[in-house]
Amino acid sequence: MIVRMWEARSRAAVFDEFLAWVCEKGVPEIEGHPQHVRSEIFSSTDYRVVVISRWHRDPLELPAPPARLVARSPHAWDFAEVDR
Repeated sequence: MIVRMWEARSRAAVFDEFLAWVCEKGVPEIEGHPQHVRSEIFSSTDYRVVVISRWHRDPLELPAPPARLVARSPHAWDFAEVDR
């Protein structure tokens, strides 16, 4: 299982539009992939959105959000569960 964490910060004035884009366009675009297991979306009070997606293998990138909605480019990291 691969866990991808995707994070982006929105411009304050368009945060609601950015969050709607993530929920209605960005995440749905990856959810139909056969390796996708599930995704969760989180938001913060400082206009950040984090998407945690789980994959059997070969995670897809979220599409790039419209530049006018973000304060900086998104970042993504892949993680694997640690056996303990």
